[in-house]
Amino acid sequence: MMKYLREFTETGATQELADMFPVLGAICSMNFQRTYKKIMDLFNKTSVVWAGVVQERRKRESQTSMDAVDFVDALVKNGFTDKHINALLMELFGAGTETTIVTSEWMLVELLKNHQCLTKLRDEIANVVGDKDVIIRESDLTNMPYLDACLKETLRLHPPGPLLLPHRAVETCEVMGYRIPKDTQVMVNMWAIARDPKVWDDPSSFKPERFMNSKMDYKGRDFEYIPFGSGRRMCAGEPLASRFVPLVVASLVHKFDWFLPNDMNPDQIDMDEILDLIISKKDPILVIPKLRK
Repeated sequence: MMKYLREFTETGATQELADMFPVLGAICSMNFQRTYKKIMDLFNKTSVVWAGVVQERRKRESQTSMDAVDFVDALVKNGFTDKHINALLMELFGAGTETTIVTSEWMLVELLKNHQCLTKLRDEIANVVGDKDVIIRESDLTNMPYLDACLKETLRLHPPGPLLLPHRAVETCEVMGYRIPKDTQVMVNMWAIARDPKVWDDPSSFKPERFMNSKMDYKGRDFEYIPFGSGRRMCAGEPLASRFVPLVVASLVHKFDWFLPNDMNPDQIDMDEILDLIISKKDPILVIPKLRK
């Protein structure tokens, strides 16, 4: 499934000249058709996988009266059709898996590169949950403001969707002197906004402290910080990301010490990015975990 998702992400990021220059639509149509066919092939392959999962759950649900244990069980018990369940699973898995994995990796990389931040975060976690054998729970996150600040800073520097999602101008308008015709595809460069030196002090540096005691959140009310977009159509995955990513990273930091191979200096960590549908680390980081005593 992850292989299909990776291929889908790479294929979906294929750029067409007609996206930027609609007049070339007729010339580029063949290439678009090839890309579309590949995407639909991947969609059909993943649909087969999900269909097997749903059928297994329906069979189990008909044989037992146990309560729903996960999201698929809940959908089955509430009468959703296979078509609807498949579509929901595709949306959740496609939009929520790769993005949370990539953000978790970037956050851990930034902490390893900035050891003083890692130490400060580890101290905060210890003050909240105490012993290293204690499992960090979602309810603990509200008492970890520095952890939240680390996530916000990670999303500022490494937004999973650097151009957010495409929008369309519903009517002709003017923005800063530029005429935007009706039906123009509009993309917001979140990556550039979040690194604007006119807005952010030392914008290229990882400084979670900039978000401490700040009222800035993920809701898109502060347009200098919109990692999930803004308005009614902002990313529905914000609640998942703001809970799952810090829970994963905090658990890894709390349970393990992390070492770079061959006595590598943290300043030598490669921070090169690669962009398809999301912005990820070009080369995965190699680290050595050691269980903390």
